Formats: sequence, structure tokens, C-alpha cells
Amino acid sequence: MATSKVTVHFPCPVERLWHTVTDLTHTAWRSDLARVEVLDEAHFVEHTPSSYATNFTVTACEPPRFWAFTMENGNMSGSWEGIFEVVEGGTRLTCTETVTGKHWWMRPFVPGYLKRQQKLYLDDLRKELLK
Repeated sequence: MATSKVTVHFPCPVERLWHTVTDLTHTAWRSDLARVEVLDEAHFVEHTPSSYATNFTVTACEPPRFWAFTMENGNMSGSWEGIFEVVEGGTRLTCTETVTGKHWWMRPFVPGYLKRQQKLYLDDLRKELLK
């Protein structure tokens, strides 16, 4: 199991950050996704450009302060939580992600993969919010 916790400041109102992160119908800003399939209020599926699917279940939603979900695909399972805090000059987002590789041979690579994925997500998010 690998855990990564990242805290980032965004110079925008908490409502804008919340909406951008949680709006699953507008995800074109995410370079790692081809599409998101919303199944119902608590379930969605992310599809990569190579058609790899990851299933998500929302476990907590407290707008605009806290969003959490579990995730699972053929290679890993885990959880993600985001804490949105109003601070001077914008919003602080703290993301904590925990992932477990399902195959023993993948486990050594999970921490590096997790860090790269979080960086890509936050870089894409920053670009979207600067538009």
C-alpha cells in the first residue's frame, strides 16, 4: 500500500475549485482521461485514452469542503479524499490518496505511479483554473 498526501494553494474561490474538481460532466481538462461515465450519484467510471476503466464510489460529499471516494480496477484498489479550505488569497486543497497494487510484482512501482498521477492531476487542474 502507498499513500501520498499533497497540499496545494489555488488563487480562486473555494466554490470554483470545488465545481471544477467534482463536475464529472466536464472533464476535458484532464489529460489522463478520455471520458467519465456517470452511473448514478455515488458511482462513476473513468476511462483512459487507451480505454482502461477505473470504477469509483463516492463515500462522502460535503460541498464545498470535503469529497471522498474509493476506486478500483484490475490493477489496484484505493481511496482518495480532498479537503477544500478557504485561505487568504484563495483555496487550499489537500489530497490524500492511498493505493494498493493487486499484483505482487506491481507493488514496488505503486508509490512512483501514485506521485506521477497526483502531479499530472494537479498540473492539469492548475491549468484549467488559470483560464
